[in-house]
Amino acid sequence: MYPDKYAVTHPDRPAFIMASTGEAVSYAEFEGRSNKLAQLLRATGLGFEDHYSVFMENNARYLETCAAGERAGLYYTCINSFLTAEEVAYIIQNSESQVLITSAAKQDVALAAAESCPRLKLVLVVDSDPNNLPDTCRDYAEACAEHSDAPISEERLGTSMLYSSGTTGRPKGIIRPLPPQSPVEPLPIFQFLSQLWGYQEDMVYLSPAPLYHSAPQAAVNLALRIGGTVVIMERFDALEYLALIERYQVTHSQLVPTMFSRMLKLSEADRSRYDLSSLRIAVHAAAPCPVMVKEQMIDWWGPIIHEYYGATEGLGFAACNTEEWLQHKGSVGKVVLGELAVLDDDMQPLPMGEPGTLWFKTATEFSYHNDPEKTAESTSNDGSMTTVGDVGYVDADGFLYLTDRKTFMIISGGVNIYPQECEDLLISHPKVEDAAVFGVPNTDLGEEVKAVVQPIAGIAADNELTEELLGYLNGHLSRQKIPRSVDYIDEMPRLPTGKLYKRLLRDKYWGDGKSRIV
Repeated sequence: MYPDKYAVTHPDRPAFIMASTGEAVSYAEFEGRSNKLAQLLRATGLGFEDHYSVFMENNARYLETCAAGERAGLYYTCINSFLTAEEVAYIIQNSESQVLITSAAKQDVALAAAESCPRLKLVLVVDSDPNNLPDTCRDYAEACAEHSDAPISEERLGTSMLYSSGTTGRPKGIIRPLPPQSPVEPLPIFQFLSQLWGYQEDMVYLSPAPLYHSAPQAAVNLALRIGGTVVIMERFDALEYLALIERYQVTHSQLVPTMFSRMLKLSEADRSRYDLSSLRIAVHAAAPCPVMVKEQMIDWWGPIIHEYYGATEGLGFAACNTEEWLQHKGSVGKVVLGELAVLDDDMQPLPMGEPGTLWFKTATEFSYHNDPEKTAESTSNDGSMTTVGDVGYVDADGFLYLTDRKTFMIISGGVNIYPQECEDLLISHPKVEDAAVFGVPNTDLGEEVKAVVQPIAGIAADNELTEELLGYLNGHLSRQKIPRSVDYIDEMPRLPTGKLYKRLLRDKYWGDGKSRIV
């Protein structure tokens, strides 16, 4: 999100516009703001490769909090704005963050989290009332105003360190080595994606998703790196999204299938109300997209829809345009970055068309921050390949199809939800003998969270118990992770080894259990 040369060549061009208010921030202003924060972070004692965290909703200060790290050689961690204080505290501590940037809207949760984070040197609050701030934090604008808007000395490229959960249930920081180069020189992936999706300086990118998420963050970063203008929605609304395309003559956007679904559910009058002819490229990823939904979107928007597959870890990248997808419906595209191998449990190659674990000769080097054990689990014995546990197969034309995402990871409305945390909490409840959590079909979200519980002997499996369990989870987990419903079972299917045979449960809800995609 480095403003780069555009602060000089096009100082008055809007770098971004907030959708709800129309507030526009020029490239010149964006440059000055990010410099002030970089100066502040440097003055606070953060040096190359140090860490800080951002915990906010989408707002007019979000992008500069990332841009400052990119020009100061720092790692910045954007935290899911729906997490609880307990969850936020874990990420702050695990990332070794020395500064936390939050907002007035998230202040209470952030301050509760900060109480158990002794490494924090500074907490900054955006849009606060400076007169009502506790002594433990400062108003963001006031603190930044004390510093110069000139670039810091010895600028160096920084990057995000985002978190992704796994089978242990605890989030893991995905960290990549920082090359000793100027922020003027972007990572090679930016040039690759710019060419793939036709990013140009005159583009207007509409961002409808939370900026803490890896995919929208990368897309926004890419648009700013090319000198375009970004329109940021504070939250997605189907009709407003269409209105914004017309209002700002949007050329590019990235969505998740849930957004497609909600726009398709608008009335015909609403769907045809706005002129969408400016839209050149619409990219989607992050969640299973039903074939019927994508067909309807292509019928409506035409052959401008692109799809991709790529983990936050950056192992590899597959992509397809509309024409390719229509010839290979259900595919996520051909691998265009990294080298893919489809292997069985013995690490042997599988025949074409047979599903197996997806391993990549990694496109970009990464590790899980402070978790060598998890890093080793994701790496082949010879160190040449890595995996995130996704399962799929390749057809005769080389197109990749996913049959599972990280085995039992739930992808609901484009949000990755990992069930182990919820399972562990349920099992810890005094009235629960055993529990399983997994995704079940939801026509709007793709998947929703389902819990299946085995109560202890003598406990009635009724609505009263359900309310008690959901209330208990609500005190520990963010809203997205909490099951929408609870079913009960007499005995959980476990193997003699103690391993939960979760597929037997999940497949009852998925029919044949073969795929979440089609």
